[in-house]
Amino acid sequence: MSSPAIAVSPGTTVRAASAMLGDHGFSALPVVDDDGRLVGIVSGADLLLAGMSPETAQAPVSKVMRGSVVSASATASPAELTATMLAKRLRCLPIVTEEQVLVGVVSRSDLLRILTPADAVLAARVETTLRAYSGGPRWTVAVRDGEVSVSGTFADQAERKVVEALVRTVPGVRGTRVAC
Repeated sequence: MSSPAIAVSPGTTVRAASAMLGDHGFSALPVVDDDGRLVGIVSGADLLLAGMSPETAQAPVSKVMRGSVVSASATASPAELTATMLAKRLRCLPIVTEEQVLVGVVSRSDLLRILTPADAVLAARVETTLRAYSGGPRWTVAVRDGEVSVSGTFADQAERKVVEALVRTVPGVRGTRVAC
């Protein structure tokens, strides 16, 4: 979860909201009142649909935001957040207190990080590194507690050492074992 959430007020201009979305790479921004309560959401699609004429660019976000917002409780589990996001086809989900005060935003990538074991992420990074070196999948990668094992056929001892060195360059690798 991103917390504190980057949000805009209903009076923020469309141009300013558009710039914030672009600068931060978000798909949407929560809109909050002066007390921090969630009152709407404005997405990149909302802004594109509004157009960027000089009049629209200076209009307040309140003119283009959606006032009906799906949000989740700060006590929701990752499984509940995932179910809500999938059911509603959301890219991000504002997280609020009982009083509707915005405390953060959960994105799809936040949930993927939670739900994907660290070893699986590390294995994917190692496989990507080895594919970049070899031009395709040539070896089998297994990771357990940060210890990486690479098995398969190597052209010679020099290639085996290169693969071992490449694996060690991947952040998070605690140890390597390259087997022929």
